[in-house]
Amino acid sequence: MSEALQWSLQDDCLMLTGELGSDTLLPLWDAREEVVSRLQRIDLSGVQRVDTGGVALLIHLVALARDLGHTPVVTGSDENLHTLVKLYNLPPEVIPFDVA
Repeated sequence: MSEALQWSLQDDCLMLTGELGSDTLLPLWDAREEVVSRLQRIDLSGVQRVDTGGVALLIHLVALARDLGHTPVVTGSDENLHTLVKLYNLPPEVIPFDVA
Protein backbone atom coordinates (compact mmCIF):
# COMPACT_ATOMS: atom_id res chain seq x y z
CA MET A 1 0.00 0.00 0.00
CA SER A 2 1.28 3.45 -0.90
CA GLU A 3 2.06 6.04 1.71
CA ALA A 4 -0.03 9.15 1.12
CA LEU A 5 1.70 12.10 -0.46
CA GLN A 6 1.87 15.11 1.83
CA TRP A 7 2.83 18.52 0.53
CA SER A 8 3.20 22.04 1.76
CA LEU A 9 4.21 25.28 0.14
CA GLN A 10 6.73 27.22 2.21
CA ASP A 11 7.51 30.54 0.59
CA ASP A 12 8.67 29.49 -2.89
CA CYS A 13 9.46 25.84 -2.01
CA LEU A 14 7.14 22.88 -2.50
CA MET A 15 7.98 20.34 0.22
CA LEU A 16 6.89 16.77 -0.54
CA THR A 17 6.83 13.73 1.76
CA GLY A 18 5.54 10.20 1.29
CA GLU A 19 5.21 8.58 -2.11
CA LEU A 20 4.92 10.54 -5.35
CA GLY A 21 3.07 8.07 -7.50
CA SER A 22 0.11 7.58 -9.76
CA ASP A 23 -2.10 6.50 -6.88
CA THR A 24 -1.11 9.33 -4.49
CA LEU A 25 -0.68 12.47 -6.61
CA LEU A 26 -4.29 13.53 -7.22
CA PRO A 27 -4.53 16.10 -4.35
CA LEU A 28 -1.35 17.82 -5.56
CA TRP A 29 -2.56 17.68 -9.16
CA ASP A 30 -5.80 19.39 -8.11
CA ALA A 31 -3.81 22.18 -6.38
CA ARG A 32 -1.19 22.61 -9.13
CA GLU A 33 -2.29 26.11 -10.17
CA GLU A 34 -1.94 27.40 -6.60
CA VAL A 35 1.36 25.57 -6.09
CA VAL A 36 3.15 26.92 -9.16
CA SER A 37 2.14 30.54 -8.58
CA ARG A 38 5.46 31.22 -6.84
CA LEU A 39 7.34 27.95 -7.25
CA GLN A 40 11.16 28.11 -7.34
CA ARG A 41 12.11 24.81 -5.68
CA ILE A 42 10.63 21.33 -5.31
CA ASP A 43 12.11 19.51 -2.32
CA LEU A 44 11.87 15.72 -2.59
CA SER A 45 14.05 14.90 0.42
CA GLY A 46 11.01 13.47 2.26
CA VAL A 47 9.84 11.32 -0.67
CA GLN A 48 10.40 7.58 -0.37
CA ARG A 49 9.33 6.58 -3.89
CA VAL A 50 8.60 8.18 -7.25
CA ASP A 51 6.96 6.30 -10.11
CA THR A 52 6.31 7.30 -13.72
CA GLY A 53 3.15 9.19 -12.73
CA GLY A 54 5.23 11.19 -10.26
CA VAL A 55 7.79 11.96 -12.96
CA ALA A 56 4.98 13.19 -15.22
CA LEU A 57 3.64 15.45 -12.45
CA LEU A 58 7.11 16.89 -11.78
CA ILE A 59 7.53 17.64 -15.50
CA HIS A 60 4.12 19.34 -15.54
CA LEU A 61 4.78 21.42 -12.42
CA VAL A 62 8.13 22.62 -13.78
CA ALA A 63 6.54 23.51 -17.13
CA LEU A 64 3.67 25.41 -15.50
CA ALA A 65 6.09 27.34 -13.28
CA ARG A 66 8.23 28.23 -16.29
CA ASP A 67 5.16 29.50 -18.11
CA LEU A 68 4.79 31.96 -15.22
CA GLY A 69 8.40 33.09 -15.53
CA HIS A 70 9.86 31.02 -12.69
CA THR A 71 12.97 28.82 -12.88
CA PRO A 72 12.25 25.93 -10.50
CA VAL A 73 14.83 23.33 -9.47
CA VAL A 74 14.34 19.91 -7.90
CA THR A 75 16.30 19.17 -4.72
CA GLY A 76 16.61 16.15 -2.46
CA SER A 77 16.01 13.62 -5.23
CA ASP A 78 17.30 10.08 -4.97
CA GLU A 79 19.08 7.88 -7.49
CA ASN A 80 15.84 6.11 -8.46
CA LEU A 81 14.37 9.34 -9.83
CA HIS A 82 17.59 10.07 -11.71
CA THR A 83 17.42 6.56 -13.18
CA LEU A 84 13.83 7.09 -14.37
CA VAL A 85 14.82 10.39 -15.99
CA LYS A 86 17.72 8.66 -17.77
CA LEU A 87 15.55 5.73 -18.89
CA TYR A 88 13.08 8.15 -20.45
CA ASN A 89 15.98 10.03 -22.03
CA LEU A 90 14.64 13.34 -20.73
CA PRO A 91 16.69 16.46 -21.38
CA PRO A 92 18.14 18.04 -18.20
CA GLU A 93 15.90 21.10 -18.41
CA VAL A 94 12.68 19.05 -18.19
CA ILE A 95 13.38 18.16 -14.55
CA PRO A 96 16.16 20.55 -13.50
CA PHE A 97 18.03 18.93 -10.61
CA ASP A 98 19.91 21.20 -8.23
CA VAL A 99 23.51 20.02 -8.41
CA ALA A 100 24.68 22.05 -5.41
